[in-house]
Amino acid sequence: METYGLEKVGIKKPKAVYRNLSPAQLVEIALKRGEGQLSSTGAFVVTTGKYTGRSPKDKFIVDTENIHNEIAWGKVNKPISRERFNALKDKVTKYLEDKDIFIFDGYAGADKKYTQKFRVINELASQNLFIHQLLIRPSKKELASYGDSDYTIICAPGFKCNPTVDGVNSEAAIIIDYEAKTILICGSKYSGEIKKSIFATMNYIMVKNNVLPMHCSANMDLKTGETAIFFGLSGTGKTTLSADPNRKLIGDDEHGWSSEGIFNFEGGCYAKCINLTEEHEPQIYNAVKLGALVENVVMDPETRDIDFNDKSLTENTRAGYPIDYIENAKIPGIGGIPKVIIFLTADAFGVLPPISRLDKNSAMYHFVTGFTSKLAGTERGVTEPQPTFSTLFGEPFMPMDASVYAKMLGEKLEKYGTKVYLVNTGWSGGTASSNAKRIDLKYTRAMVTAALNGALEKSEYKHHEIFNVDYPLSCPDVPSEKLNPREMWDDKDAYDYQANELAKMFEQNFNTKYPNISQEIKDAGPKPKK
Repeated sequence: METYGLEKVGIKKPKAVYRNLSPAQLVEIALKRGEGQLSSTGAFVVTTGKYTGRSPKDKFIVDTENIHNEIAWGKVNKPISRERFNALKDKVTKYLEDKDIFIFDGYAGADKKYTQKFRVINELASQNLFIHQLLIRPSKKELASYGDSDYTIICAPGFKCNPTVDGVNSEAAIIIDYEAKTILICGSKYSGEIKKSIFATMNYIMVKNNVLPMHCSANMDLKTGETAIFFGLSGTGKTTLSADPNRKLIGDDEHGWSSEGIFNFEGGCYAKCINLTEEHEPQIYNAVKLGALVENVVMDPETRDIDFNDKSLTENTRAGYPIDYIENAKIPGIGGIPKVIIFLTADAFGVLPPISRLDKNSAMYHFVTGFTSKLAGTERGVTEPQPTFSTLFGEPFMPMDASVYAKMLGEKLEKYGTKVYLVNTGWSGGTASSNAKRIDLKYTRAMVTAALNGALEKSEYKHHEIFNVDYPLSCPDVPSEKLNPREMWDDKDAYDYQANELAKMFEQNFNTKYPNISQEIKDAGPKPKK
């Protein structure tokens, strides 16, 4: 039996080994194994148990002498010893003996100058289907000459850790060993752990190649080829707003910015699909078909129709599919130097302007602070929207200090003159806990379009004294009163109070987390009234 070098990672006696099977083959095997069901559109539907989102408390980085000073240790990047890691890895590889093993050898990084080879070893055929669709898939010729991978991921959701013995926090563990170039994922069936472990790895590797890694989506104009990028955490609209029929989609989540331009790390998309409709998000809706893996949705047991509005399992329902399921995808996922950057935030206080123009220093301020709201279901234990600050719009995935990435972005903004806007896709007219509604998607789309095509440059702007940003007084296809957040509140005093409270949160967060960042960037932030 061909083992494809599994013994190198300690898996010595597998029952059977399957390498780079087609999606159809993986679906057939997963069905036979009872891993999930087919929906009426042919998508493969699975449930992931109690882990329906990422589990940040279970994520670790192996602390070794060679990498210790490069990592920003703390609540996000928690250390674990090499001895603990090796002991747990030995247990997991022994657990995988006498089991069917599914291998996917693929690539991260569409620009071949920076491509990294990842080998993903799965216990589940369905998770192998997921990563097959999410990474960049090698051709037959490329697979034949693939050679050794740069990084290896061992994913065994059926293995449950013993926290006391294994030195972890629960039955689940996600551990990256940058020095040994090995990633261990166990105890969780949530496929996003695989995807984000690869992202965290690229965010370490790319800096060493003078490439800025970014948690962003990207697209380009169909006619001019002008490129734009969208920063934002899960649920803020990155995937939705970048899937524009008038623009080519470069990628929906992870990119690098080199001296030549930007490039997608992935070959697929991992879209939230709660409340998904064909009317509002036709590209994503139509991608939920044969070959797609869908997590934690509820289906009619007879018709197998998916009820995208049902959040009884989680609000973090997800669909993973190859990027070529999007009709106007740009393949390979490479674009030019970004002309426009959009920072997306979902403001649960309902007080930020729906769109603001940022200068270089305010752009750096909002990039570093990364304000948004954690949306229900994105992480375990989050059941209602919560205001949060996530450094670089991707703090859980950034192993190095924020200043490393922030300096790289600042240099690029200075060099290329890229325009930056802050777009609030959250609530308007009140807080998330009141009867207020989220800003209408059609208006957000219109504002983003105006930012991308230059129409907003013609608008008159007004300065928001508390948030220290400029917002437009007019925008094509958007009622002018919706551009002023204060006008949307019936109780203007309540607005002023909530706006000031949020500004205080910005100030406190910045003073606590970034004492070493320059005064000119600090001065570009919100100005609460004392």
